[in-house]
Amino acid sequence: MFDQSIYLSIIIPIYNEEENIPILHENISTVLRQQDITYEVIYVDDGSSDGSFIQLNQLVQRDPQVRAIRLRRNFGQTAAISAGVDHSRGKILIFMDGDLQNDPADIPRLLEKIDEGYDVVSGWRKKRHDAAFSRKLPSFLANRLISNVTGVHLHDYGCTLKAYRRENFKHIRLYGEMHRFIPAYAALSGAAVTEIEVTHHPRRYGVSKYGISRTVRVVLDLITLKFLGSFGTKPLYAFGIPGLISLLLGTLLGGLLIVRKIFPPRIRIHRNPLLTISIYFLGMGMQSIMLGLLAELLMRTYHESQDKTTYVVRSVTPSLPSEAFTNAEVTEDLVVLGTL
Repeated sequence: MFDQSIYLSIIIPIYNEEENIPILHENISTVLRQQDITYEVIYVDDGSSDGSFIQLNQLVQRDPQVRAIRLRRNFGQTAAISAGVDHSRGKILIFMDGDLQNDPADIPRLLEKIDEGYDVVSGWRKKRHDAAFSRKLPSFLANRLISNVTGVHLHDYGCTLKAYRRENFKHIRLYGEMHRFIPAYAALSGAAVTEIEVTHHPRRYGVSKYGISRTVRVVLDLITLKFLGSFGTKPLYAFGIPGLISLLLGTLLGGLLIVRKIFPPRIRIHRNPLLTISIYFLGMGMQSIMLGLLAELLMRTYHESQDKTTYVVRSVTPSLPSEAFTNAEVTEDLVVLGTL
C-alpha cells in the first residue's frame, strides 16, 4: 500500500486509552502541521473495551489525515503494530504509544536522523517516569541482555517511539512480543541503527498495560531472535555440533567400557552406570543430528518453494531497467528476520 505522495505514517496501537486519544491527536497534529511533509496518522484499536474506538471515529470524521483500524479482539501490541504497517502508505514509519508518555515533539528529531541516512532511529527514555521496581529494573536488565545477545547496543529496546524506513519491513514479519526487537532484526539485514534521547512523560490517564510478567516472554522471543540470527540459514550447525559432541562422548565412554571389559581387572558392563550414560549420549547425538537435517530440509523448502533468496540487496550499480528487478524485489528475503 506504499504511496509515493505520503512521506510519513504515524502508527499508534490503542488499547483502552479513551481519555488520552483527543489530547494525543491534538499534540501530534500541532507538531506535524509545522512540518513541510505529507503524513497520515494510523490508530490501531487493539480490541479496546472502553470508548476508544468512538473517539477514533470522531477523529476520522474531523481529520482527513487520520485512519482507524479496529481489530476484532486484543491481539497484543506486536500484532497491532503489524496491522498498522500493513495498512500504512508512508515512506517513513514512526511508532508511538497512545498513553501520552511519548512526546510528539520528538518526531522532527527522529526524522532529522532519518535524513542523515539512518534506517532505524530508536528512542531512549533516559529520564523515565515509571515505577522503579516493576518497570525500570526489568527494562534495564532486558536491555542489557538483548544488547549483548544481538550485538545491537541500545539503551531502550522497550521504547515504542522509533522511526523506520519502510524498506526495513520488506524483510520483517512480527510475531509474539517481537516488536521490541525490530531494530535488531533490521540490523541483521544491514540497516543502519542509531539512538536518540526522547522525552518521557508520566501517565496522566488510565493504567499501564505492561508488567514484570512480560519478562519471560521477552526472554523466549530473544532466544528465537538469536537462533534465527545465527542459524536461520544453517540450522544443522545449531543441532549438528552438539550432536557430534554427544556422539563423541558416547563413543569414548563406550570405548572405555570395552577396554575395562577386556583388560583386568575386568568389570561387568551391564552393571556399570557408564553403559547407560554412553547409550544416552549416543541416542541424544543421533536425535540432534537428525533434527538438524529436518530443519535443513524445512529451510531449503521454504526458500526454494517461494524463490526466496538468503540475502538482501541494498542497491545495484549501474542500475538495470526496472523490469529486471521486478522478480528480485518481490522474492528477496532474509530468513533470519523471522519470515519463516
